[in-house]
Amino acid sequence: MRVLVRCCWGPLPGGGCAGRRQSPQWRSLVGLSGSSGGEDGRGARVREKPPWRVLFFGTDQFARETLRALHAASGVLNVHPSCLPRWRGPAPIIHTVLHGDTVAGVTIMQIRPKRFDVGPILKQETVPVPPKSTTKDLEAVLSRLGASMLISVLKNLPESLNNGRQQPAEGVTHAPKISAATSCIKWEEQTSEQIFRLHCAIGNIIPLQTLWVNSTIKLLDLVEVNSSVLTDPKLTGQAVIPGSVIYHKQSQILLVCCKDGWIGVRSVMLKKTLTATDFYNGYLHPWYQKNSQAQPSQCRFQTLRLPLKKKQKKKIVAVQ
Repeated sequence: MRVLVRCCWGPLPGGGCAGRRQSPQWRSLVGLSGSSGGEDGRGARVREKPPWRVLFFGTDQFARETLRALHAASGVLNVHPSCLPRWRGPAPIIHTVLHGDTVAGVTIMQIRPKRFDVGPILKQETVPVPPKSTTKDLEAVLSRLGASMLISVLKNLPESLNNGRQQPAEGVTHAPKISAATSCIKWEEQTSEQIFRLHCAIGNIIPLQTLWVNSTIKLLDLVEVNSSVLTDPKLTGQAVIPGSVIYHKQSQILLVCCKDGWIGVRSVMLKKTLTATDFYNGYLHPWYQKNSQAQPSQCRFQTLRLPLKKKQKKKIVAVQ
């Protein structure tokens, strides 16, 4: 979610700020909650002339009037969940997890006309990324941090604006939107670490997908494989290729061969959600019975190739 903070040192379209009754939420944001007629006069100051207004949004579909108002504003702030200029774009948290970053952060910055994520930095803080963090885990941490930072900036907005610094030219990376194709595992190309990070990054949004006997199967719960499982003679005593699937009875997981090793799968979705044991009993074991002379390497998941979507021309609405 982006947060746009519109400075209104001058009048707002349609009547301006002065004289408008402010909500309790506004007062609580700047730490001025309480009755409007408090002894210290804080309520009167809030009611008199707030220096900014806040608009929350979680979509790119704006009303034209809103866009025009933002375009005409004297200043717009953005709460961006990364340490800019790293991970500019719409999916910074996903790419933080996907690329195994050990440090994440939040940046409060000014928006430049027609472009997000490139304006001056007003405040920036970092946090360590715990091992095996998911996008959902990290999003919760950065949301709390970003809210606290935004309140801090707004309490001293003029000073914050004056002390803004330009983003460095080096270290720029981009975080584009993910697509369904991102979830298709490439067993021959991706390592077990890369596949596990992919699951942590997008598994809660788009489950990872692969192909099983001409049917799409979704891998719902992936785990790293510990060393005791890897020493099992069932794994070391036969030739396998990427995508090969073996059921490990002791740990009750499916083991799938990757580019450099194995990844564990606890549950899948075919026609319905199945545990690894259910999948073995209902699909894997019957396959071996039907193909008794087949080699284990022939029983495998294959990379799912999604059809390419035709590019559509985007309709651009000019804001005047």
